[in-house]
Amino acid sequence: MRVVVVGSAGRMGSAVCRAVDADQDLELTAAVDPSSVGSEDPTGTLTVVKALEDVDASTVDVMVDFTIAEAARSNIAWCAANQVHAVVGTSGLNEHDLAIFEQTFTSSNCLVAPNFAIGAVLLMRFAEMAAPFFPTAEIIELHHDGKVDAPSGTAMRTMERMTEASDEWGEDPTQEEVLPGARGATGPSGINVHSVRLRGLVAHQEVLLGTEGETLTLRHDSLDRASFMGGVVLACKLINEHPGVTLGLDSYLGI
Repeated sequence: MRVVVVGSAGRMGSAVCRAVDADQDLELTAAVDPSSVGSEDPTGTLTVVKALEDVDASTVDVMVDFTIAEAARSNIAWCAANQVHAVVGTSGLNEHDLAIFEQTFTSSNCLVAPNFAIGAVLLMRFAEMAAPFFPTAEIIELHHDGKVDAPSGTAMRTMERMTEASDEWGEDPTQEEVLPGARGATGPSGINVHSVRLRGLVAHQEVLLGTEGETLTLRHDSLDRASFMGGVVLACKLINEHPGVTLGLDSYLGI
């Protein structure tokens, strides 16, 4: 599969370029980043261009996008219009965006995943499985201090899946917040989500579940951005087999 990476100068984009270049079944054919036009891509083999419009769509099978939501929307639209598959790890895309993607991806496919780390995908599945057996739960997500959105897409998707698995959640007993916001953000189901932003972190999440006399703690830690690359490479290889729009890497893993 021939791959173009958008956001190639960013930390995630740089890692994707190297991972694609290192895989014998994938070929890095273009790198896009408006902040690094004219420079070499992270592998040192290509010249970075400003936008997807500067790329010959006939030379690309898959686009990988780790940018920001505003940019990703136009990049994904380019893919749909040019019959290019889209692998998207950008945060901030909403249900309205997904509805548009479902209408426009008729000749190519699109994967939007909140997390490409295999362990994080499994954590979401385990939390979904545990939800019916525990009436109270809280989610703590921890990320580096450069992450601009909160809660994370992984935390939001985890909460959604837990809510789909069970609609019986205990009420928050808190009657007074000494500091406003001390209990975090509360989702529609009543599950509270707490976001930590701290220099030195990469991406981490805990799901705490409790019932009478016992608790269950699920935790995943991405200690390096390399943890996401296995999922990205897998997505590039398998996206041709998953028609239309897919949310999350689960079906690619068979879970």
